[in-house]
Amino acid sequence: MFKEYDVIVVGAGHAGCEAAAAAANLGSKVLLITMDMNKIAQMSCNPAMGGIAKGQIVREIDAIGGYSGIVSDMSTIQFRMLNRSKGPAMWSPRTQNDRMLFSQYWREHLEQTPNVDFWQDMVVDIKTKDAKVCAVVTGMGQEIKCKSLVLTSGTFLNGIIHIGQKQFGGGRIGEKASFGITESLIKMGFESGRMKTGTPPRVDGRSLDYSKMEEQAGDENPEKFSYTNKTSTVKNQRCCWITYTNEEVHEVLKTGFEDSPMYAGRIQGLGPRYCPSIEDKINRFAERNRHQIFVEPEGWNTVEIYVNGFSTSLPDHIQYKALQLIPGFENAKIFRPGYAIEYDYFPPTQLKLSLETQLIENLYFAGQINGTTGYEEAACQGLMAGINAHQKINEKDAFILGRSEAYIGVLIDDLVNKGTDEPYRMFTSRAEYRLMLRQDNADIRLTKKSHELGLASDQRLQDVEKKLKQTNEIIQYFTKTSTTPDEVNPMLTQLGTSTIPQNYKLTQILSRPQVDLPLMIEHIKSVQDKLKDYSPDALIQAEVLMKYSGYLEKEKLLVDKMNRLEDFKIKDDFDFLSVKSISLEAREKLNKQRPKTIGQAARISGISPSDVSILMVHLGR
Repeated sequence: MFKEYDVIVVGAGHAGCEAAAAAANLGSKVLLITMDMNKIAQMSCNPAMGGIAKGQIVREIDAIGGYSGIVSDMSTIQFRMLNRSKGPAMWSPRTQNDRMLFSQYWREHLEQTPNVDFWQDMVVDIKTKDAKVCAVVTGMGQEIKCKSLVLTSGTFLNGIIHIGQKQFGGGRIGEKASFGITESLIKMGFESGRMKTGTPPRVDGRSLDYSKMEEQAGDENPEKFSYTNKTSTVKNQRCCWITYTNEEVHEVLKTGFEDSPMYAGRIQGLGPRYCPSIEDKINRFAERNRHQIFVEPEGWNTVEIYVNGFSTSLPDHIQYKALQLIPGFENAKIFRPGYAIEYDYFPPTQLKLSLETQLIENLYFAGQINGTTGYEEAACQGLMAGINAHQKINEKDAFILGRSEAYIGVLIDDLVNKGTDEPYRMFTSRAEYRLMLRQDNADIRLTKKSHELGLASDQRLQDVEKKLKQTNEIIQYFTKTSTTPDEVNPMLTQLGTSTIPQNYKLTQILSRPQVDLPLMIEHIKSVQDKLKDYSPDALIQAEVLMKYSGYLEKEKLLVDKMNRLEDFKIKDDFDFLSVKSISLEAREKLNKQRPKTIGQAARISGISPSDVSILMVHLGR
């Protein structure tokens, strides 16, 4: 019934979908196995993509040739560029999405991708031969052979759902958990752990009073994620709303703490630090008398509302009573309560930077199985695992991104070298070179690399080259051209900044904090005439490069310094345990994680600068 596949992908969440698409688009024969074909790319929690640092990841996925950006654009009901008041390193695109359309468009994209087959079933065992993966066994008893395997099992591995004192097996509410994979991996020698995450109640939007809330509209001139022309910006956006909890709400919630599975000790796994439950917030931030609640529609044609900020696993009657004390929720009707889910994960220090496991060849992990949280974090891992699964079986070099090349590189480097014992979420602060890793230049950073792989088309590369050419032309024009007092002083006076007494270079005017490129185009006729035919992307790129040139130069110097450590390669058979001058703990960590370079060794948790120096001496550096 089944032939041997090049790549089998287990799980059709955000990681699995990207993995299957990437491997197939590179030419591998792919089988995507999922327990429910109707839940492909399900938005299990928030119906949104992007946000702080996450938006940069979606742009990077798109630049490499993944589908998350395209699908997000097609299902967008609201677009906002976050942090516009801050520097460009912090600008982060975010979309509110139609949850049902998102899943539908992802399935359509996969079905239209040649080389992707589907099988609805549960994987219960993994077969290996000579420490190399060779097949999976499904719940229906099918043994399906493969050359490479990507596991993207989400929250389903031995998942347990908690609502107050109630607990029952499940990978999502109403869906059964997955059994067998954890046990199979542990037999092979892998270490596993438990984590938890949670989700808020969903309510009937018809029962809410929006007049008591603050309206939150989308951007006046919305952008989009994808750099391709396959998508367009959203029209007629849907609004979200903001309301707040209060002390009365908190008092009601506290009455359920003794029944909370977290406080009663029924949950062992750690939850996400940066997306805490409402009971966590009340406990950790006792000095606050209110917390923000975002009221977010789940789509164009549904009344279902996602209560962002009210994630909880308290008893359902406590949730209901507390919700109705929030302004605007006095008559709220609940579709389903919030819940916590506890699941197995495998510490990612057991992986290589390619996301291949160290123990078993051609076996890759991506997504929440690696201890991450978030659609975007999962999707980018799936993309990289799918690419590398294809590369490995075709005897090609692994595709690995450095920390100075992409947020994706930062994420994977953090996971593999530092590990995580709580759900890992990406932030701009995790990237030491974040001014270089902006959302506006992901195509410039990554499309050429993707084109060399065979994912990005010739047209995409040409589009990037055109953007770069226009950017350079704008910078040259601003560097060489002067403006007169008559031309620019009216604008400067209006902005409340000092006027100029003589001709100044355009770059000198743009460098002022009060001035931006759109203002100069609006007020200076010569600039307007010169730049009228340039693309918005090139204009943004040129402005950032000119305004932040000094900071960018400093960052590049730091990158060059760190890259020198990456040039110091460590042989595969190097015996770390023999370096007696290094502490036993450091030797054991190095021996376990097997870093490929001095730079990677330096980033392993617990490895000191002196350990690195000694290691360099032993390597003859």
